[in-house]
Amino acid sequence: MARSEPRRAAVLGSPIEHSLSPVLHGAAYAALGLDGWTYERVEADADGLVEFVAGLGPEWAGLSVTMPGKRAALGVAGEVSERAAAVGAANTLVHRPDGSWAADCTDVDGVVGALRSAGGFTTGHSGLVLGAGGTAAAALAALAELGLSEATLAVREPARARDAAETAERVGLRVRVERLDRVALADAAAAADVVVSTLPAGALDAQAAELAKAACVLDVVYHPWPTPLAAAVTAAGGRIATGLDMLLHQAFGQVEQFTGRPAPREAMRDALAAATGGELPLPL
Repeated sequence: MARSEPRRAAVLGSPIEHSLSPVLHGAAYAALGLDGWTYERVEADADGLVEFVAGLGPEWAGLSVTMPGKRAALGVAGEVSERAAAVGAANTLVHRPDGSWAADCTDVDGVVGALRSAGGFTTGHSGLVLGAGGTAAAALAALAELGLSEATLAVREPARARDAAETAERVGLRVRVERLDRVALADAAAAADVVVSTLPAGALDAQAAELAKAACVLDVVYHPWPTPLAAAVTAAGGRIATGLDMLLHQAFGQVEQFTGRPAPREAMRDALAAATGGELPLPL
């Protein structure tokens, strides 16, 4: 096989030292025979992202973007995908031949893929999303893509839910915003076709059994494993997807947009499993 032309890619964020994206992209490039490609971690906040992107040359294929630069990524792009515009953030920047950048949000793919593959989700009409940050916005866009028509957004402070609620409106998802401490979680979970928790570790450990009333749950937390929510869902006979499943599935689209080739999914999954001790099955 002829040596591929050297190309560069990276993941930008802060903090970034523990990012698993190099594991996924490195495995993908190796499996695709792109031995001239490299992928690195770059410590950068939102302002740093703008400055970094401005200095990049034609050897750069693309950038993965994590917090806190996902909103800033939209501002450096000459082209913004419909779903990135709907979410109001981009985790993917693709370098075009004319030197411009195209922004996308494969975080939506991450949620969709996690719910379908690990969560076993097939169809439904209502969801329950816990939290109101950027991941919640991507989750709402994903629920719309999965065919749901409505969702309850349970948040600690409703005033902070505006951006997520606007995302729901843009993707045609009817949303009701509720205070988290006033929601009867067991009833809400039982009534929902899918539950997505974007809350940090420990936030709802005491309510894990209530949330386990749902048949399909995505908990963005995956370490340490199993989380109290994952254990409760499994014990109740439900299906659990995690943030690690999301990470895997969002990376497929990034690899395909950077390289123009189908993502080697099994190679990427196996590399991620090896890097995380094989704790999660990571179904495809």
